[in-house]
Amino acid sequence: MSVTSPSETSIPVTQNKAASGRLQAFADLWLPRLVLSPTVFASLLFVYGFIAFTAYLSFTDSRLMPNYELTGFGQYQALFELDRWWVSATNLGIFGGLFILFCLIVGLLLAVFLDQKIRMEGALRAIYLYPMALSFIVTGVAWKWILNPGLGLEKMVHEWGFSQFSMDWLVDSDMAIYTVVIAGLWQSSGFVMALFLAGLRGVDDAIIKAAMVDGASLPTIYRRIVIPALRPVFFSVLLVLSHIAIKSFDLVMALTAGGPGTSSDVPAIFMYQFSFTRGQLGLGAASAMMMLMTVLAVLVPLIYLESKEAKHGH
Repeated sequence: MSVTSPSETSIPVTQNKAASGRLQAFADLWLPRLVLSPTVFASLLFVYGFIAFTAYLSFTDSRLMPNYELTGFGQYQALFELDRWWVSATNLGIFGGLFILFCLIVGLLLAVFLDQKIRMEGALRAIYLYPMALSFIVTGVAWKWILNPGLGLEKMVHEWGFSQFSMDWLVDSDMAIYTVVIAGLWQSSGFVMALFLAGLRGVDDAIIKAAMVDGASLPTIYRRIVIPALRPVFFSVLLVLSHIAIKSFDLVMALTAGGPGTSSDVPAIFMYQFSFTRGQLGLGAASAMMMLMTVLAVLVPLIYLESKEAKHGH
């Protein structure tokens, strides 16, 4: 009768553990890549691939259908000669500048207000955030009713006895773009408030208490200590708001449809109409690339400044 030594039985166990360890290491290395690969492939194809395709079409004489013969910068030259393009670019500057500025101001003030540990903070936070749960189409339609002189705010104030009150911005070509600012501010200021509030709650209370002991007033503490500490939040908010402003299409279409006339036209509407309703695909692609360049003109300097500050430890 043979007797198996303990060393002989331990060899298969050791080999099994080694094989299991190699399999685990292989799974740890490749399983995340396999899971993420469809998403990465889809992003490369349907985001960056179509950006490259649009850039290619902007250098062609494409009309109703794509034309793959390169013709140079003719579409960009034609684009810059169109008065309507400059009207839409000017409107984007007005809307984007006012939208970002007032969202920053209102969002920061609301965040400071809620940061005072007031009662019913949760309910107020939900109320401020509620508009962000709606689509821009719903927001545009709602504000189109509110600002309609025949059935909205102006009619209501007239019924209260103030017959001289006028709020006809929606049908005034000089003021229509500002109605888009109002609707966008109502939609996005609560989201900005939430970001700033999260940043405020991350500021060390010990610093604030030390400043109060030194005799600093609350406004001074916020101006000199708290708000400068929110630099990363400001960076994130500017990126998000700039992206929303530049790609604004659904809000403008639902609220003013670019009118009266073209007085509230923006580049996104210009691109859509020239690409898909006027049969000038190459011109629409050129306008889309100019929108992309606008995004990069905002994004790249912000990223550079933020990385520079982080590198120097500020």
